[in-house]
Amino acid sequence: MANEFDPYREALVVETFTRWPDEYDDWDEGDRERIAARLHAEPRACKEMVYERMHTGFRRTITVTADDLARLGVEV
Repeated sequence: MANEFDPYREALVVETFTRWPDEYDDWDEGDRERIAARLHAEPRACKEMVYERMHTGFRRTITVTADDLARLGVEV
């Protein structure tokens, strides 16, 4: 279950992670890194985002969705 954007937890994010579904395994790693950077730059707009509690703050995990890619104008 994805969490909603939370400004409090967002201010305490110390690590980010991007989860890619299997259908994107064949994408170039450089392209995936650029897309992940764009998604993490606007976490409020992502469809599936989870904050995970860590010792020092929170880890934001975004699961890439087709809706997110369409919003960024990325061809699937």
